[in-house]
Amino acid sequence: MYRTKYNGTLRKENIGERVQLVGWVAKKRNFGQLCFIDLRDTTGICQLVFDEEIAPQVKDVRNEYVIEAEGVVEGRKDVNPNMPTGEIEVIVDRVKIINTAKSTPLIIADDTDALEDTRMEYRYLDLRRPIMQERLKTRAAISRSFRSYLDNHGFLEVETPMLGKSTPEGARDYLVPSRVHPGSFYALPQSPQLYKQLLMIAGLDKYYQFARCFRDEDLRADRQTDFTQVDIETSFLSEQEIMDFTEEMLCTMMKEVKGIDVPRPFLKLSWNDAMNLYGSDKPDNRFGMVFEDLGALFAKSEFPVFQGVETIKGFKAEQFHASNKEVKKLTELVKKNGGKGLVVFKMAEGKLSGPARKFMSDEEEKRLIEAFDAHDGDTIFIVADEWRKACTALGALRNEIGARKGLKDPSEFSFLWVVDFPMFEWSEEEGRYVSEHHPFTMPKSEDLPLLDSDPSLVKTNAYDIILNGYELGGGSMRIYDNALQKKIFKILGLSDEDIQNKFGFFVDAFQYGTPPHGGLALGFDRVAMIVAQTDSIRDVIAFPKNAAAKCPMSKAPTPVDQKQLEELHIAVTERE
Repeated sequence: MYRTKYNGTLRKENIGERVQLVGWVAKKRNFGQLCFIDLRDTTGICQLVFDEEIAPQVKDVRNEYVIEAEGVVEGRKDVNPNMPTGEIEVIVDRVKIINTAKSTPLIIADDTDALEDTRMEYRYLDLRRPIMQERLKTRAAISRSFRSYLDNHGFLEVETPMLGKSTPEGARDYLVPSRVHPGSFYALPQSPQLYKQLLMIAGLDKYYQFARCFRDEDLRADRQTDFTQVDIETSFLSEQEIMDFTEEMLCTMMKEVKGIDVPRPFLKLSWNDAMNLYGSDKPDNRFGMVFEDLGALFAKSEFPVFQGVETIKGFKAEQFHASNKEVKKLTELVKKNGGKGLVVFKMAEGKLSGPARKFMSDEEEKRLIEAFDAHDGDTIFIVADEWRKACTALGALRNEIGARKGLKDPSEFSFLWVVDFPMFEWSEEEGRYVSEHHPFTMPKSEDLPLLDSDPSLVKTNAYDIILNGYELGGGSMRIYDNALQKKIFKILGLSDEDIQNKFGFFVDAFQYGTPPHGGLALGFDRVAMIVAQTDSIRDVIAFPKNAAAKCPMSKAPTPVDQKQLEELHIAVTERE
């Protein structure tokens, strides 16, 4: 037997017990005839004391050596209130060195000085850090809570294929060549969308799975090439019923994992309101700075920037000072997010200042101050542009200033729904409509006539669940009528041949009694990231990829042997 107790579980109630412990040396301190070692395992750290008789046995021990120690638990004279085990120590009378260790390339502690690529290259060492293990434990606790809720509410866990058919309307597929069918490829699933709808046609009623998904897209802090989503689908439930059980599941999880009571029902915003007020379809409402429509106020403006534009919007940042250099950076942020530029007014001594002030009348200044209830030290930011561009650019600016002002409290959890999304978005690049969500989303019944007259105005029965400015997941009621599904495909520019080639097996199934159905998928890694109160999903994934979609530890992706390529009938050409 290696151990009788876990290190981090020892307390003053264990005083007098003889224990056998194992773990990694987190810290070693020599004091004359005494030696102290902080021994770490997955539960925490406890202090070991070696007297002059046994201390020589550990004189060569260094950090990250694996040792086994046996001794008696005693109360500490110098209690350490910062350690859960700070009231006790173990007086060791037997020790065994199980394994040695080289000097590690990173500090094994909550605070480490290693860059992220170093942490990922030596991920097995990075995961020894207590904070990383806590994050993975949080992830596991969320998984247990979700599974328990779904199992107890009649949902059946079903696994769907990893090797499927490549379909359009989404990110780029990861393709897997077939050895036995030369020239043909499987696609790794971007989501189990088609399969879960087929399970509803199969009559399974309530389905879920923790699905591995793959998308070949540019990475960022809250995105990975391969990720996990909690995939859920139901038959014969309304949109509101699906939203209700989702809220209940999330609230149950927050109580079980964080001990937090989240109030219900969640705030519900239409997509139009979310864009108008926050400039985002995933608004962070932990802080204010909501937008005001200033079109009427500047209807007769002599300022060229405000003339002949679709929308003039702005918000006030209370007690926020930005130097001219910072204003320039903020303007670049607005332009990067599609805006033409940024107008800034600073409030001091009851008046507004800024390059655009000379174009304003005194009446416009007065009305602008009143519109925002501006006071000395406040700054007003305004963007004038096409409606969607103005909203999006101003939304990016709002998020940046919210972060700078420290308004994004990670210990606060604010859930909300965004509903009534547009069905389509026009793609200038492709010269056609593309789906705002995906092509299987049910249009609102009252908007069905618009499919023939103006598809851009069609709204959907879609709903996204948002937490702290992140989209946790999205869902919708699905199309279950074959004729309507084909019409949507046509609007998206798919020919009959395209439909049959890409979705033939799916649309064929619609001919055999398809029930009304809907569901949603939660980005599990993203949920874990927010609940664990970190800002990168790489912190809650055991072995993630970096921003370049590579694994610094295994070096994947890597070239493969020519023989393997030949078996798959693949020739690799050099790119210029």
